[in-house]
Amino acid sequence: MRANLVLEDGTVFEGESLGAPGRTVGEVVFNTGMTGYQEILTDPSYAGQMVALTYPLIGNYGINPEDFESRRVQVEGLIVREAADSPSNWRSAQSLGAFLKEKGIVGIKGIDTRALTRALRVRGVMMGIISTEDTSAAALEALKSAPDYAQIDFARRVTAEAPYHWGPDSDGPGPLAEPGASSVAAKYRIALLDCGVKYNIIRSLADLGCDTTVYPCTATADELLRDNPDGIMLSPGPGDPAQYGYIVDTVRRLADKKPIMGVCLGNQILGCAFGSKTFKLKFGHRGSNHPVKDVKTGRVSITSQNHGYAIDPDLLKDGMEVGQVNLNDGTVEGLRHSELPIFSIQYHPEASPGPNDSAYFFRQFIDVLEKQ
Repeated sequence: MRANLVLEDGTVFEGESLGAPGRTVGEVVFNTGMTGYQEILTDPSYAGQMVALTYPLIGNYGINPEDFESRRVQVEGLIVREAADSPSNWRSAQSLGAFLKEKGIVGIKGIDTRALTRALRVRGVMMGIISTEDTSAAALEALKSAPDYAQIDFARRVTAEAPYHWGPDSDGPGPLAEPGASSVAAKYRIALLDCGVKYNIIRSLADLGCDTTVYPCTATADELLRDNPDGIMLSPGPGDPAQYGYIVDTVRRLADKKPIMGVCLGNQILGCAFGSKTFKLKFGHRGSNHPVKDVKTGRVSITSQNHGYAIDPDLLKDGMEVGQVNLNDGTVEGLRHSELPIFSIQYHPEASPGPNDSAYFFRQFIDVLEKQ
């Protein structure tokens, strides 16, 4: 079945259908990772986006039930050069194409992903539409009436519907225990504000003995503090941070109450809570090979990233300062407070897939809890 990808500037890429037939609209972005397509598909930070994978062959190790990063597929669409029809891996349960079709996800294969990536790098990310039903002209008309990515509160779309629990002895999300209760094996209790959390963040905390209660992004500061947690985690998530004033207000109320660690969107929310604003990057940082430097120690880590916005360092105030920078473009990759037990990073220490250079930040958060 034929399929078209049409960008908002009128550029058309003709290819073949991958997954379910139909039409889907989203912001078109690219990811440079060689592996991790299943984690990308289920990462809530990709909500509202259609992801083009720059590596030319995708799907060669299949799909398995263990590598999900959320409860469902989150992307609006998938764009690849070539999709493997016959995956080869002992963990594989089905092919990429069969998985997308089963989940109702519209994708496209057989296009020149190098040309698409170059277009996005030169002109910036833009809205697009994949369709197996429309002519390119009809698809472009349908795209013109779609809401822009930056106008939507995606955090509310991907957040937990209700609070849930995940402890050191848990296999996954579970019902809440009695207020104040925690796992027998737990050393610390964490309240996590879910703006689009990846499961591997909670797994990483559980491996370090943390009992985590996950709250919807609309939770108030009082709700997050009700069970007197040892620390607060601010999760990653999708969308334009300018839409999340209500989350910023919540974080302001938490700032002097408990130790806080922020990841990705959590970094941006913290920056906004301390006076800054975000700006949109031309084509974002998405992949597993981004070098980041700690300004205090000089340590360089190769990091996994997925974000399209960055913090303005010149607007930070009230003791918040830049802790890390991106070595490719100099943008802010981490914050730390000069007095309060608060820090954040713009990239993903939970990796999933790797690299695992920055996994030590979870241990650093535990060190902060121990000192408190």
